Amino acid sequence: MNLDLSQTEENYLKAIFSLSIATSKAISTNAIAEKLETKASSVTDMIKKLSDKELVHYKKYQGASLTVAGKAIAVRIIRKHRLWEVFLVKHLNFKWDEVHDVAEQLEHIKSTKLTQQLDEYLEFPTHDPHGDPIPDENGNIDFHTGVMLSSILASEIAIIMGVKDSTSSFLKYLDSSGIKLGSVVEVLHKEEFDNSMLIQIEGQKLSISQQIAKNLYVKKQR
Repeated sequence: MNLDLSQTEENYLKAIFSLSIATSKAISTNAIAEKLETKASSVTDMIKKLSDKELVHYKKYQGASLTVAGKAIAVRIIRKHRLWEVFLVKHLNFKWDEVHDVAEQLEHIKSTKLTQQLDEYLEFPTHDPHGDPIPDENGNIDFHTGVMLSSILASEIAIIMGVKDSTSSFLKYLDSSGIKLGSVVEVLHKEEFDNSMLIQIEGQKLSISQQIAKNLYVKKQR
């Protein structure tokens, strides 16, 4: 199926895919509207268009899910987005909190050859600068197998593998706090009242909130 989709249509497919990772249920129009920061009525109109193009399964009041074709397109867009983020950080000296908006524009370039050669030029990276897995050229994705830092108990040690929240404000907070991917973190104390933590990372002690801990993927060491 060779469809000439608009950037908006591609963004909808990507949003539905992202929301569907954590659930097997259809995605509500309200959830999509919140994800894309638009009105639910606008979502309904677009979902109907995508349904007509056989990219989305949609039933009124039951939500939307991607067809096989819709999922394939969404994964291709995500692959391009994450490859461009790697390129921007490694070769154009962008910071990891600066790349998302630029990659949002670049991900809509249609050239398959460009994507393939970008992947080769970057030596086939498996993860983007935020630790998110990059789909391979066949659409396979190795999803995060780690847990959230918030689930780690006192005296346990883990390695930071990725971020759930990739907003600029959160990434800037991590930079200012010295929290990086690959950092070894030890939970020294976990507050019973609000689950805030005292951690040791890169030789420094740091207090972090539960909200921060809930947005960091880690791989437990012991």
